[in-house]
Amino acid sequence: MAKTMQPQELIDSAVVDPAGNKLGKVGNVYLADATRRPEWITVKTGLFGTKESFVPLSGAHTDKDGIHVQVDKDSVSDAPRIDADGHLSPEESEQLYHHYGLPVPRTSPDGRMGGKAGDRTQRRDPAMGGRGRSEMDDQAAMTRSEERLNVGTEQVETGRVRLRKYVVTEEQQVTVPVRHEEVRVEREPITRGESGAEIGEAEQDVVLHAEKPVVRKETVPVERARLRTEAVTDEQTVSGKVRKEQFEVTGDEGKRRR
Repeated sequence: MAKTMQPQELIDSAVVDPAGNKLGKVGNVYLADATRRPEWITVKTGLFGTKESFVPLSGAHTDKDGIHVQVDKDSVSDAPRIDADGHLSPEESEQLYHHYGLPVPRTSPDGRMGGKAGDRTQRRDPAMGGRGRSEMDDQAAMTRSEERLNVGTEQVETGRVRLRKYVVTEEQQVTVPVRHEEVRVEREPITRGESGAEIGEAEQDVVLHAEKPVVRKETVPVERARLRTEAVTDEQTVSGKVRKEQFEVTGDEGKRRR
């Protein structure tokens, strides 16, 4: 690292792997007991940042977009699950170093290999080889772990809907009133006082008229449609297999008890 990283400057910083993938944000900073310099960070990963993975700061450097580490995203995802409970035991540190292919440093005289920034150092009893009573109790205890389902949601594309208009032809019938002219012969009697009539042929023409339907077309808007999405909430049940550890006690007589 070009300069010493300050723990308070690393908290909540983005963590980037060599390929430029963002791994998450820094949750905690762990210091080497010998140098009191940042040695490990925990990265908040998983849904809603509920899981923390240990990432080594060996070869890391800071930039304007965050902390650039030398391990890739897959290695961080497959890292051993270790509780970020304030201090790494020698076994946990060695497990992490082996996972990332890093050389295991020599332990400090008191047997510790790294503490969280800002944690209070416990008093140690020389009769216990430099280890605190709390550490001895922890080594004598066994922790049972189990997996739990952390279920969240993500938005995915489920399909596309297209609205289009097209032309169809249909037959329409419209009834319209029409008029036409007909010929009617009107006759009226002639009185006897009139004279001068001659016998002969004669013609008279009358022009007849009639209305006929005339069809014209016009285009008029009749309706407007648009696509709009709305959120509908329903419930889905998800299931998954989880593993959990069980305690089993075996006595000298070979009997097992859970």
